Amino acid sequence: MLKARKKYEVRTAGDRVLNLTAAPVGAVTPEIREMAEDMIRCMDAFDGIGLAAPQYGVSLRLIVVDVPLSEEEAAKGLTEFEARMYDAMPVALVNPEVTGRSDAVCEREEGCLSVPQIWAPVVRPERIAFRAQLLDGSVVEGECGGLLARCLQHETDHLDGILFTDRLSPAAGERIAGQMRRLLETGSRCNYRRVTRK
Repeated sequence: MLKARKKYEVRTAGDRVLNLTAAPVGAVTPEIREMAEDMIRCMDAFDGIGLAAPQYGVSLRLIVVDVPLSEEEAAKGLTEFEARMYDAMPVALVNPEVTGRSDAVCEREEGCLSVPQIWAPVVRPERIAFRAQLLDGSVVEGECGGLLARCLQHETDHLDGILFTDRLSPAAGERIAGQMRRLLETGSRCNYRRVTRK
């Protein structure tokens, strides 16, 4: 017998939930744990490295990440926080917050599960200080850089109703304007949802 594949959905640009400021998670209940686990499965089904609850259709301050550790990052040496995070991947982070940002910035191409097939360069701080609660109630806090810092900034932006496209330079925004227009038109016909099964 073939096992039925589960349907997973991600909300796309144009859905109102992506523009809201998400509410804090009051307590890590069994329902929150179950949702976090399903978000991880959803992220994996769409081949993502991060997913925020608003993308999943729920306006709560919860993200999941599964950032790969590159040989280059490993060679630089990891902070205690980075090592703990990479060891925990994939990991759910409750009420995450960026508590500090470096003055130094870097530019890197970004994409988003809610803005499919569109990539553009985004300037962000190279390093951040970060704090969040894990599902077991413990708190993780520290500094990080590289792709991990970028992913955490990208996903926490979602909790404040910000898409990576909102952070583009005018020139970069103009370059993807046509793609965004087509995405919104397509989304309006699909209730701003992408669906996959896994």
